[in-house]
Amino acid sequence: MGSIRQTYIKRVAIELIRHYPNDFGADFAHNKQKVLELTDLGVNVDGKLHVVHKKLANRIAGYATRYMKRKRGI
Repeated sequence: MGSIRQTYIKRVAIELIRHYPNDFGADFAHNKQKVLELTDLGVNVDGKLHVVHKKLANRIAGYATRYMKRKRGI
């Protein structure tokens, strides 16, 4: 039995994919970087990206990866 994700995680991931469809793909690490860049979960300090809410960013990036894999049939 799989895990059930909260509605707000799904909502944020799907909204990001709708607004930036070419920025997301089937790679989790790339999706995580995009989530941090496009949301307020990551903060730029001296040119480096620092994660503020790591667990939430991972969950959103994970769902975005899963969503893109299902959407593209990978």
